[in-house]
Amino acid sequence: MTQILLSVRNLCTTFDGSKVVVRAVDDVSFDIRRGEIFCLLGESGCGKSITALSILRLLPSAGRIASGTIFFDGVDLCRLSEENMRLYRGKRIAMIFQEPMTALNPVMTIGQQIAEVRQRHFSERPVDSHRRTLALLDQVGIPDPKRRYDAYPHQMSGGMKQRVMIAMALAGEPEVLIADEPTTALDVTIQAQILDLLRAIQKARGMAVLLITHDLGVVSEVADRVAVMYAGQIVELAERQAFFQASKHPYSKKLFDSLPHRAKRGESLAVIRGGVPALSSVFIGCRFANRCDEAWEVCETATPRWLTQEGTGVRCHLYDATVSKNQVPVASTYPKKDRQEKESGAWGEGAVASPLLRVSDLAVHFPIHQGLFQSVVGHVKAVDGISFEIDVGKTLALVGESGSGKTTAGKAILRLIQPTRGLIHFQGVDIAKLHGKELRAMRKSFQIVFQDPYASLNPRMMVGEILREGLVVHRIDPGREDVRIDRLLEQVGLLADAKRRYPHEFSGGQRQRISIARALSVAPRFIVCDEPTSSLDASIQAQILNLLKQLQVQLGLSYLFITHNLSIVEYLADDVAVMYLGRIVEYGKVGEVLASPRHPYTQALLSAVPEIDPKTQREIIRLQGDIPSPISPPSGCHFHPRCPHAMPICKETYPSPTEKGTTHRVLCHLY
Repeated sequence: MTQILLSVRNLCTTFDGSKVVVRAVDDVSFDIRRGEIFCLLGESGCGKSITALSILRLLPSAGRIASGTIFFDGVDLCRLSEENMRLYRGKRIAMIFQEPMTALNPVMTIGQQIAEVRQRHFSERPVDSHRRTLALLDQVGIPDPKRRYDAYPHQMSGGMKQRVMIAMALAGEPEVLIADEPTTALDVTIQAQILDLLRAIQKARGMAVLLITHDLGVVSEVADRVAVMYAGQIVELAERQAFFQASKHPYSKKLFDSLPHRAKRGESLAVIRGGVPALSSVFIGCRFANRCDEAWEVCETATPRWLTQEGTGVRCHLYDATVSKNQVPVASTYPKKDRQEKESGAWGEGAVASPLLRVSDLAVHFPIHQGLFQSVVGHVKAVDGISFEIDVGKTLALVGESGSGKTTAGKAILRLIQPTRGLIHFQGVDIAKLHGKELRAMRKSFQIVFQDPYASLNPRMMVGEILREGLVVHRIDPGREDVRIDRLLEQVGLLADAKRRYPHEFSGGQRQRISIARALSVAPRFIVCDEPTSSLDASIQAQILNLLKQLQVQLGLSYLFITHNLSIVEYLADDVAVMYLGRIVEYGKVGEVLASPRHPYTQALLSAVPEIDPKTQREIIRLQGDIPSPISPPSGCHFHPRCPHAMPICKETYPSPTEKGTTHRVLCHLY
């Protein structure tokens, strides 16, 4: 039997508030064996990260381990002094934090930060730690380690910063590596690279890995065993294959049902009604009961036992032989509108097939100023001549890696950024030429939902004031603003009393609903959705996608949906445009492009999407390096330095569009 390296038993971690005690982790037990990848899966707020911080004894000042044991290689970490704990932390147990930009020191070079770990734990001389740091940077795939050694975190891309975090964690040569959401919000290509890197290093070093995630695709790619966490407790634990073939707990099943997929087009995604209960509550019965479709009376009155059988475990009355099943189900007392239901016709059907928006040769070039007189020495070609159309009531998905120009294109269409050239025809009017009052009058017809709702909502204004702002500016329903605000909140699934609360009082999914309500407040016809679900849990993502889809049917809205999640594209979009380094390289109907991708870049993106079924074999197309700088794009085809099919002509001339059907076009010399 594989040796157990880390054993957590009956762990309870609490936070002392002014009036209540929050039980963030409540009676959690699990083992991690040498050389295995153990995944902790669950929604935000369920206690995953606090479990990891408890293991490392890195809790905030208000937190404490109230009870339980954490044995590492036979030593109870809970009984160690802080001085002795430092001998384990970073050296024998290391952690990759979720947000590398905030975890890395902005005033130290990346080389200094990695070398510091070697000097602290191994007392190495500076020359030796420098050499070892260069080797680590090379091991994690950082190109040109000697030059990157002196770079600062802000000079590196998100994927590169995550690699630096991995190198820093490996510098102590740990036996256990804790990775807290290491691929959240990364592009699918970068995510695939990071997961491959973690697997390769784990196998080479024989490390144990505790991987914290809310992404089922990531779990299916790398996990040996899976533990599902909900409201501070583990509710299911199983080997990966058993978990994906037949998950047991109703919560686990709901997570699978809420994932978007091409097969679910025309249907509402299954969502988990309500939210994770407050961990300051005194729980009686099952913590998932009020969200469960299979709950009955005993679920609300008796706490479910932890049941084990053949290496799997589940905390649910459904599998307890000592609990009578001859009771009246109470699930019927809850609203069922969140269950998966067929829409009245595929959404978008019946919409008038006339272009609402026509973009022609749109370009956004940012000047680079230098010297005393700030003369222009070059341009950042963020968007470099893109063209597309969006019909009334339809959705165009704009996909591509970070840095490809997607968000800049969306902002330029709305005139939040001034275009350098091009035509933007909205309802027959070229808004690229509008200014002053004419442009302000048009703004109520098009709106945007930003990626980060917390950053885009004014923290000093209550929700009602945020929604009222647009109504007052555009003189919509004067004197009846309160009635309209209540209707908007109801439309996005929030209660009317939400208008008297501030943004920080809501969850991430609720804040995104407020952002959508703000966009809807002025009755637009077109909305740019900029990665609105990129960092949301699967169940919250399903709620937002259902809401956008429902509003499109009811109001005839058109969307430009900016994303790097191709599963959402399959489910939501009518057309898709694949963008690379400021230009669209493939364009067409979703079914055409995703079922038969022609451009090597589109093929690489699709190959990197994790498969939920772990039995599915796929070949990932590895792209070398990062997306080039838009300041000096490569000659010829911009993709040729990373393309596995590059030919001599690719370095010389940019390819012209090739029609692969009436609606499918690709820009590639292969065709």
